[in-house]
Amino acid sequence: MNAPSAVSPAPDDGAALAACDAVLFDLDGTLADTAPDLAAAVNLMRHTRGLAPAPLERLRPLASAGARGLIGAAFGVGPDDPEFAAMREEFLANYEANLRVDTVLFPGIDALLDDLDARGVRWGIVTNKVARLTAPLVALLGLDRRAACVVSGDTTPYSKPHPAPLLHAADALGVDAPRIVYVGDDLRDIQAGHAAGMATVAAGYGYCGNDLPPLHWNAHHVADTTDALLALLRRVGATSRG
Repeated sequence: MNAPSAVSPAPDDGAALAACDAVLFDLDGTLADTAPDLAAAVNLMRHTRGLAPAPLERLRPLASAGARGLIGAAFGVGPDDPEFAAMREEFLANYEANLRVDTVLFPGIDALLDDLDARGVRWGIVTNKVARLTAPLVALLGLDRRAACVVSGDTTPYSKPHPAPLLHAADALGVDAPRIVYVGDDLRDIQAGHAAGMATVAAGYGYCGNDLPPLHWNAHHVADTTDALLALLRRVGATSRG
């Protein structure tokens, strides 16, 4: 399925969200600020090579892109480079050993999830992070007992922007895709949401590591703060509440 082009969002009066019954979230840069620990993993690689650490402010915008983005920023090495596969495994091993040193939920996210839980709105997580990292991190963040589903980058044969992970999550929730809103901080998240037929919210407070700003990702809404996201997601379930 072709992803939508990245254009300015169409006006939306909230009807798309009000028609939804469930919410799915990206993990890195949307629910959790994982950038410090991801940056530490790639900077450990630089240290072992006798290089100075790359500044967090340079790495942070690329945290949602995982190994590809961080190795690219730290070493100028991309997936087509013959060294990339080994460097990726080194990065993942470094990160796996220190998953939650400085990682925290973004301020306001816990209250947002409490609000969804209190209103009986089911929610889950869909990330491109591989399961061997996702499962322990979600548990360390205390989200494993709260999320109705957790879909990792290797749960299906595809990762975002392909819609398969989101459709897998919809099946797990038992909710039709058009009645779900997906929230993410990367263009690929919004593309995947559209391709799956879901309502979309761009988390403008996240990493947003693209040259194209979130206002031009074709999301139904952009939330620049977690408070703004909470206000938007309070519309979810409005139709069922009458």
